Amino acid sequence: MKNAGFEHVLRYFDEDGDGKVSPAELRQRLRVMGEEILLKEAEMAIEAVDSDGDGYLSLEELIALMEECGEEQKLKDLREAFEMYDSEKCGFITPKSLKRMLKKMGESKSIDECKAMINHFDLNGDGLLSFDEFTVMMQ
Repeated sequence: MKNAGFEHVLRYFDEDGDGKVSPAELRQRLRVMGEEILLKEAEMAIEAVDSDGDGYLSLEELIALMEECGEEQKLKDLREAFEMYDSEKCGFITPKSLKRMLKKMGESKSIDECKAMINHFDLNGDGLLSFDEFTVMMQ
């Protein structure tokens, strides 16, 4: 029944009831939802997932587009979280920056405990967490 919710979304976007979402319909419905995009942007979004090349979104393509948007948002959220921990702005989470962030969150850890936490997810053994390693940790 996973598709049932998506079918409802398809019907919302499909103003003319033809079972597909055109770039104009996508743009119009996003505008109603408070998102302003250009028609060209709507065309590009559809083109990115348009598996049959007809220029419209079918149910399956709409699902793919929504999942892609969800992944992009998840990556953006992870980047923002990573930047909060990277208080030294060096592109890595260090034991010191981890200790500082944990303290802000009400958790007191020693530098050695922070090193151990980092080492658990430190894939290349440099003693730091890169964004990629942080992403693995957050999965």
